[in-house]
Amino acid sequence: MNKKVPQIFILVINWNGKADTIECLESVQKIDYPNYQIILLDNGSIDDSVLTIKEKFPQVLVIENNANLGFAAGNNVGIDYAISQGADYIFLLNNDTVVDSQILWAFIYAHEKYPEAGILGAKIYYYSQPEKIWFAGAQWLPEQAIFKHIGLGKLDNESNFTEIQETDYVCGCALLITAEVVKKIGIMEPKYFLMWEETDWCYRAKRAGYKCILVPQSKVWHKISASFSGGDKAPHYQYFWWRNRLLWVERNFSFWTAFSIYQVIFRDILRQIRKYFNSPLGSPEKLKSQAALRGVKDYLIRQFGNSFS
Repeated sequence: MNKKVPQIFILVINWNGKADTIECLESVQKIDYPNYQIILLDNGSIDDSVLTIKEKFPQVLVIENNANLGFAAGNNVGIDYAISQGADYIFLLNNDTVVDSQILWAFIYAHEKYPEAGILGAKIYYYSQPEKIWFAGAQWLPEQAIFKHIGLGKLDNESNFTEIQETDYVCGCALLITAEVVKKIGIMEPKYFLMWEETDWCYRAKRAGYKCILVPQSKVWHKISASFSGGDKAPHYQYFWWRNRLLWVERNFSFWTAFSIYQVIFRDILRQIRKYFNSPLGSPEKLKSQAALRGVKDYLIRQFGNSFS
């Protein structure tokens, strides 16, 4: 008897990103795998994304959230649906990506080899520089209270970053999670809205006894920060990064470990305060620091979700 091919639900969130989403879905359609379902989760787009995608991709299930729920809550709608439909795996994929046609088989083979893995991640390249690596795993640096992307900026010569490795977290841009893990640890925390939610998910999975691994044979090309005009210099990027880093530390470390990490972050906050007061009025640096400090303030007053405007 032939072995059952696991069912994979691919979740793609769209928010007024018609051109990127169409290119992403076109690449997903070319995936060589016999048992997957694509779900497009629209977060209240006001362009003609939904109509265009429904017409162009009739086989894609479109779920309209009717509001901008963010990455965490938006994907949670699809995760709940996939679990209700008997999914074996759920693959979160950013809409500003294109994928290799063998990506799902590579994940499946890796999980067969490493059954203790609960979350699996792809090797991610720059879309504009297809041989340059953006993400080949991550390492937590407590002395800086940040994660370092392994392989960042290095050219893929097909001899480095080729082995499956355990990673401190898997980037939500291209993250495969088993249904078993979701049923055990739950869906993503919607308080984050955007950024750090997948890191939180990975650490919850690890506490539940699962490993997070990087699968280099699963390949994705990413238009880095297409959802942020200005990339990591954009004020709203700074806001969510600073606010949610504090929330992530609170949720994932013991009191004394968190206390030591907060000391590091406090030094970062002091630097942001100095930048704010030393930067010219209206300058990009001042706006960045202002957004970062507002993120810190909102964390302290417990203002979460989509609180940046």
